[in-house]
Amino acid sequence: MTEDLVDKRKLLLEESEEHKAKRNELNSQASQFARERNELNNATRQYVEDAQKNKELRDQSNNDVQSLKEKRNELNDKANTLFEEIDALRGEQGTGSAAQSHEKKPSAKDIQRQIDQLEERQQTESMSKEKENELVDKIKQLRTELKDQEVEHEQNKEVRTRLIEAREFRKQASAIHAEVTEKAELAQKHHDLMVECYRKADKSREGADAKHKQFVEAQEAADAEHKQFLECQKQLRDYDKVLTGIRSKQKKVKSVKENKSARKEAETIFNAFKSGEKLTTEDLLKLQRSKLI
Repeated sequence: MTEDLVDKRKLLLEESEEHKAKRNELNSQASQFARERNELNNATRQYVEDAQKNKELRDQSNNDVQSLKEKRNELNDKANTLFEEIDALRGEQGTGSAAQSHEKKPSAKDIQRQIDQLEERQQTESMSKEKENELVDKIKQLRTELKDQEVEHEQNKEVRTRLIEAREFRKQASAIHAEVTEKAELAQKHHDLMVECYRKADKSREGADAKHKQFVEAQEAADAEHKQFLECQKQLRDYDKVLTGIRSKQKKVKSVKENKSARKEAETIFNAFKSGEKLTTEDLLKLQRSKLI
């Protein structure tokens, strides 16, 4: 019976060690998943912060575009007013067929309005490279027409004075338009970066969620292994109690048997002593241990 219990305890101890090893392995995996999850969460936070920074820069650039547009439009309005005055003076000076010839031509104001509209399209609309080149060529053509009219107008002193002033307004407006284009491109750049950062944040967040799921599964499996390990430990303690009891009882039985044997031997020696036989030192010690003398 004792050997059977010992064999069962051995098997139980092996099972306990297996649960312990598996628990430790799963806890290690859970820790690794947690580290990877935390790294991905940190990356997500960084991507979101970068996206927010680019959003702020985009909004600032868009605000700059709006402010610059207002300044550009104000300068263009001043130039247009002067060109209207120039057209009026030109109309007053022309008569007959010359006047009719002038009326057939678009005014400087109309040409500039077309240029403004085309530049606005170039800035705001999405188009192919070929289409954009066509637009640029049209703007160049209109600028040439505008310049030709200005050359014609310069022959009149009163017209020339207004023309010089109008050109200065146009020059300033053109410079601001270049800034508008630059700021608009910068706004688009930051917008694209913001979108890309949010895309990366979504991807890393998904990765973090997946790692968290793996962490939870590994942790739960480790807890299950630990529970089984504890149950094995409890059973091992129970086995140890039973085996200790059995061994104690066996020891006690063995002791009783040994005492009976020693007592019987001592009585034999004592009877021999009473018969006058000579005892050895060992015989005397046995009698003393049996308390017969």
